[in-house]
Amino acid sequence: MAAMLVDAGPLVALIDRSDPHHQACRGALTMMREPLGTVWPAFTEAMYLLRSSADAQRALWDMINVGGVRFIELGHDDCPRMKELMWKYRDLPMDLADAALVRVAEREHLRRVFTIDRHDFEVYRPYRLGRFEILP
Repeated sequence: MAAMLVDAGPLVALIDRSDPHHQACRGALTMMREPLGTVWPAFTEAMYLLRSSADAQRALWDMINVGGVRFIELGHDDCPRMKELMWKYRDLPMDLADAALVRVAEREHLRRVFTIDRHDFEVYRPYRLGRFEILP
C-alpha cells in the first residue's frame, strides 16, 4: 500500500482550528497525492488528545469512516520489532505510536511521514530506508 504515514499530531491539528499547527497541516494536506495511512496507536493517541471535545472525536472517526485516513494493519509479527525500536530510541523516548509508524514504514517501504513531531522523526532511521521525508 503506497501511502503517506500520518501521526497523531496532524490528525488533531486538522480537526482543531485552535491548534498552532492547523494551517501548516491543512496546507501540507493539499499538496499530498497519496492516501493517508495510520496505525491504531497513533489514532488512539489522537483520540486521547481530542478527549475534551466529543465533536472533535466524532470528526476523527469521520476521517476514518469516509476513507480520508486508512488503517495500516499491525500484526503479532510486528511486535518484536516495535519493542526493539522502543529500546533503541529509549533516550527520546520513543512511544508506541511512533514505534508502530516506524515499523510499518520499514515493512511497507514508506519514507514519507506527516507529523508535527519533527524532532523525533528526524532521528528515527527505518531499516533500509534512511531518513524520513517529513511533512509539513
